[in-house]
Amino acid sequence: MTRIAALLLAGLLAHGPAAAQEPTPAPDGDMREGMDLLGEGLRLFFRGLGDELEPALRDLAQNMQPAMKKLIEIVDDFDAYELPERLPNGDIIIRRKPDAPLPQPLPEGDIEI
Repeated sequence: MTRIAALLLAGLLAHGPAAAQEPTPAPDGDMREGMDLLGEGLRLFFRGLGDELEPALRDLAQNMQPAMKKLIEIVDDFDAYELPERLPNGDIIIRRKPDAPLPQPLPEGDIEI
């Protein structure tokens, strides 16, 4: 009886690691279902994120609207300007490119600077 038990134990030990190394192929349905669940989770996440951010973004856009309108009125052509530069004191300068044509004069009293 001891010989039989030893043979069975040896067989299980010899076969066990080899069986553990062979991956079990997942059926296509399981993989597809997992991808569908992942996609649905991402959709729900981004929908929730959008719902949370929408009021803050709407407020930001409303608060920036007057300043953006003024900037668009002052800057005639954005291609005529260099990238903004921030000075050590915190001022931001947007220089006109040297080869850019002169801008149209600003209307009197319409735009407060």
